[in-house]
Amino acid sequence: MAFIAAIVAVATIGGFMFGYDSGVINGTQEGLESTFNLSKLGTGFNVGAILVGCAVGAFIAGRLADQIGRRTVMMIAAVLFILSALGTGAADSSAVFIIARLIGGLGVGAASVLSPVYISEVTPANIRGRLSSVQQIMIITGLTGAFVANYILAATAGGSTSEFWLGYPAWRWMFWMQVIPAGVFLLTLLLIPESPRYLVVKGRDAEAEGVLTRLFGAAEARRKVEEIRSSLAADHHRPKLSDLVDKTSGKLRPIVWTGIGLAVFQQLVGINVVFYYGAVLWQSVGFSEDDALKINILSGSLSILACLATIGLIDRIGRKPLLLIGSAGMAVTLGVMAAAFSTASMVDGAVQLSDGAGLTALISANLYVIFFNLSWGPVMWVMLGEMFPNQIRGSGLAVAGFAQWTANFAISVSFPALAASLGLPITYGFYALSAAVSFLFVRAMVKETRGRELEDMVG
Repeated sequence: MAFIAAIVAVATIGGFMFGYDSGVINGTQEGLESTFNLSKLGTGFNVGAILVGCAVGAFIAGRLADQIGRRTVMMIAAVLFILSALGTGAADSSAVFIIARLIGGLGVGAASVLSPVYISEVTPANIRGRLSSVQQIMIITGLTGAFVANYILAATAGGSTSEFWLGYPAWRWMFWMQVIPAGVFLLTLLLIPESPRYLVVKGRDAEAEGVLTRLFGAAEARRKVEEIRSSLAADHHRPKLSDLVDKTSGKLRPIVWTGIGLAVFQQLVGINVVFYYGAVLWQSVGFSEDDALKINILSGSLSILACLATIGLIDRIGRKPLLLIGSAGMAVTLGVMAAAFSTASMVDGAVQLSDGAGLTALISANLYVIFFNLSWGPVMWVMLGEMFPNQIRGSGLAVAGFAQWTANFAISVSFPALAASLGLPITYGFYALSAAVSFLFVRAMVKETRGRELEDMVG
């Protein structure tokens, strides 16, 4: 069990980097706008550029992992994190910054799909949900770590655009700080084994049995190898993208549509608006930059607590009930946020809320974050890592991951323009409607996977 915990801990550093690389932008936007003279749409593209890389990275990683291995692709992702951190901090133009963020996005996309699938492939079915949920805790820890680092750097320098070490402004150091966890991720990946299921697919049964012996003991290792081999026996070819299509109907398998739906709805509820634009949003309704950064830290801390609750519940009550609870809770809290912002007035071109409405919006936003991280945050990634049959796991993750990051890009890039043109009430109203529809989707399409072996997954 100690060996399982150790390799899960290493794999989830990918989740930490996923969160850190996503959250570091929150707090740097004033520096980006002033340095690169950005419009609101330009800010959206600089913030959202990483997500294009994420979509491509998720799609490529899922397929590449079937060819060269889960661990190898995660190591490539770690190198991309380092290159992106150096490039974004040193960027002298918006174009260079966007390219560097795209590179980081490739790493985030790869880590987002491969960390959960790797964890699901090395853990026992009865605790798989709990251990896979650690991935979301690490994502939120990464986000919170970025928020804390940004706050400390801005507070020490006297503001995100103020000069810090070596004459560079604090916002550039916010990006350069990513090199530290990315380097740790790369080095620790050298210490963990390749996924045993990948090894069996490649015909390296002896290596797979050796890894499984260290994980579960010799007798269980032999049984596991036979199970994996049997699950692949019906398909005597290497996994490929066309396996996602049902040979009888000629259409995508239902399980693939379910994966795409889970991935897309996780973003349509607008969670990354809080992660990416939280500081700007709270400043726009009257909070100082210092207080807005503190609110980010509060939201991140509440998210971690919610994920800890998920770890205690996911293998007891199951994945589907948690998704339903989350959808209902998010629909209500987002609706309250929309109502609170509908009372806002414009003062000197800035949104102003009354004290009561501001408090209501703040409480609702944090309750929304709690509901998301109790449910859709960790559970979506758990399900994508375990719901697909062995033969299509890499390809299914590639397609679902691509859909997730594409939806993420659309929501994140569109928010500044939507908020400015349609207003926050309508924007948050759309997210609330999406949460309500996600409840119906889960009821109709999602099947429970709690306690099932990966070799028993069908669809």
